Amino acid sequence: MDKMIRLLDGSQLKAGLTGPSGAPVLMLPVAKESVYGQEADHLRQWGVDPELGEHFIAGLRDKFQVLYFDYEGHRLRQPNPLDLTASSIAQDLLTIAGEMNVSKFSYYGYSWLALAGLQLAIRTDRLESLLMGGFPPLDGPYAEMLIVTNHTYMMALSQPAPADPAETEQKTAAPEATDWDNIQIQMDPEQTRQFVTLYDSLADFRDRDIQHLLRMPRLAFAGEQDKIVYGDNFGGVTVDIAGKLVEHLPLLEQLGWDVAILKGSGMDHTKAMQPETVLPVLRPWLIRNVLRES
Repeated sequence: MDKMIRLLDGSQLKAGLTGPSGAPVLMLPVAKESVYGQEADHLRQWGVDPELGEHFIAGLRDKFQVLYFDYEGHRLRQPNPLDLTASSIAQDLLTIAGEMNVSKFSYYGYSWLALAGLQLAIRTDRLESLLMGGFPPLDGPYAEMLIVTNHTYMMALSQPAPADPAETEQKTAAPEATDWDNIQIQMDPEQTRQFVTLYDSLADFRDRDIQHLLRMPRLAFAGEQDKIVYGDNFGGVTVDIAGKLVEHLPLLEQLGWDVAILKGSGMDHTKAMQPETVLPVLRPWLIRNVLRES
């Protein structure tokens, strides 16, 4: 079942729901639509599965109802530069669930969409579980990403309009996922400014102060090489996702988090978000903690 849903800013997003009736629901905002041909080849060069959304859905819909949509792609096609705050994203996610007649659900997000899941979790009692990939739930890099996104926005203002929107979508989607020291592309100021707005809305957020509000089962994971050192053009900061998870592993487990550090060659921010890497972690965890099967 697919449906067009009007979000808080008036834009419309396509969402779908599939899987066995009555099964627990997993919200999957990372479900990008498949691409083929030259565009698919371009994505593979960046280590991205061109059928990422389809493969996630196929790997989960036998056991779960999957509420799928591409929130990131939507925001890059229809930016919300002044109002993409933590609160507005949470409202969008709840609107989507409501329009799809989903009352309770688990949530999986990666990178800034993992951050969005944490913000959702402290604003609703509808989450059955929370799964965060590529963003630490404790001492997250909010200040660092505000610096990076501000520099990205200022660079975008100094460049002409992008000639290839598809290329811009891939390389400005999540600043954490890109080599911003060496990248040479045109960037859309509207797209980049909305991420400044997001991290600015979190300038006073302290994730240590909200841990007691999280009572649902929780999983956090990252690739063991998920560490990005940004050049001077992007603020000269380091965002060490894996390092934060390792550093806080005992405390996270004490707080009730399950933590997984994904091992393997080249297991960086991009590789650790691909379905072939994520599904072997997500699926058994969801079966144990949501279906509660042994």
